[in-house]
Amino acid sequence: MLGASLAAGLTLALAGAGTAQAAGSAARSTPTCAASALKATFGERLGGGMNHQGVVLRLRNLSGSSCDLRGFPGLGLEDAAHRALPSHTAWGDTWYVKDPGKKTLTLKDGESAEAVLAWTHANTGTSEAVHASALRITPPASTAYKTLAFPEWVDHGDLTVTALARHITVTG
Repeated sequence: MLGASLAAGLTLALAGAGTAQAAGSAARSTPTCAASALKATFGERLGGGMNHQGVVLRLRNLSGSSCDLRGFPGLGLEDAAHRALPSHTAWGDTWYVKDPGKKTLTLKDGESAEAVLAWTHANTGTSEAVHASALRITPPASTAYKTLAFPEWVDHGDLTVTALARHITVTG
């Protein structure tokens, strides 16, 4: 009797979990923004002392419908033949702004999200610097990427980027 009660309870719990999971899936009807639906561009160029350089990165939704972005863009450096160069991306605060934190952004068609990308270039032309021709930008939750011209020297191939936000104000 006790075994039958436990089995019935377990069956109901599993059915309830399946129902809750299905309800959660149905409630989430806005898809994640696919790389193919986004246009990547650079906004404001950021200069600074101590060999710091940066730029505002924008991802604009051109899908024709709303989609979600959450988190940090993936980044990678390429040479002139579009081969990957050694690089490393740190997520968080940059020399220019504090990280706004991960938030889910629902972008309507035509709306954009921004992140601030930063690097140093003190070792321009040395073996400690990477000379890039392009930047790979992978939207959060994607394996496909966009490519933008990026003719920059980057110390050790090290990049820093903030999480995506509706708008990031750079002061100073």
